[in-house]
Amino acid sequence: MSGPHDLFARYTFGHPERAAAELRAVLPAHVVSEVDWSSLRREPVSVVDPELRETESDLLFTARLRTGQPLLLYVLLEHQSSVDPWMALRMLRYVVRQVERWRQEHPERDLLPLIIPLVMYHGPDGAWTAPRRVEELFELPEGGDSRERWRALVPRFEYLLDDLSAEREEALRARSGPPLARLAWLVLRYGRTGELARKLPDWASLFAQVQADAEGAEHLVVVIRYLVWIGDASVHTAARRVLHSVLDEQRAEELMGSWAEEMIERGLQQGLERGLQQGLVKGREEGLSRGRAEDVLRILTARGVQVDEAARQRILTCSDVSTLDRWFDRALNATTLSDVLDGPA
Repeated sequence: MSGPHDLFARYTFGHPERAAAELRAVLPAHVVSEVDWSSLRREPVSVVDPELRETESDLLFTARLRTGQPLLLYVLLEHQSSVDPWMALRMLRYVVRQVERWRQEHPERDLLPLIIPLVMYHGPDGAWTAPRRVEELFELPEGGDSRERWRALVPRFEYLLDDLSAEREEALRARSGPPLARLAWLVLRYGRTGELARKLPDWASLFAQVQADAEGAEHLVVVIRYLVWIGDASVHTAARRVLHSVLDEQRAEELMGSWAEEMIERGLQQGLERGLQQGLVKGREEGLSRGRAEDVLRILTARGVQVDEAARQRILTCSDVSTLDRWFDRALNATTLSDVLDGPA
């Protein structure tokens, strides 16, 4: 089941323009200058293990170098609360899976495409400390220069890292990219630190830039729902004040009093009547599934896709999270309702 971090990160950085902003911020300068960024496309595949879906999400992009050579850009969005010392091995496994799939799809090719792996981390436990190179995971014999001779014999692999938890606020705000990408970096950076409520008012101008974007209303809905989900009462209060500074009072209250918060509270209340622990689980599941259904409808509305009442009820009453996730991803680029739904109910 996808959690709020996964949904927010995928929504923000699943779009090529905002993904390009993330990649440009981390890739070496010579790579940035050689990529034809107009060719960047997201591929609808995932190689993350299903049991890790709660703690991470992955995005795969294809692009071409200016020479015409194909390039694969694999981005892992790390949401878990602690640093994984085996991340280098996991990333190697994911990259191998991807190139094996590529070989099956391109049996006529003799060489593999370039593939660059990147981990974006925003955990609450401080800077990333795990090895970024697979060769550092092997126990090598001690003594003199022998370690380096042994190291030359083990597999070599390294991933890039965008450690948001180690970045200063000024540096994130100074990154180039669309307003939503810059706001997302900040929200992800401070979302679990206890500083979010204090920081939010300082980002009012960035919220206003997001609102001024062509799809600003949709973007604000996504950001506010993420803040409502992860934040406490102080975060909700700060978010409300920021919204009042960029929107009229009625619209600001509509966003803060949206169904997402109501559904979470309703689900928790229903669950509490049957026992606290069951209520917490049920409230989270009901709020999340209902939230995802509403997200699908809002995105379709924003894209001008007509949704009849039967289809609307089908989306709202769907409780299968994997189906809702699939509809959510399709809705981001849909032009008709048939692009989203899986045939008749």
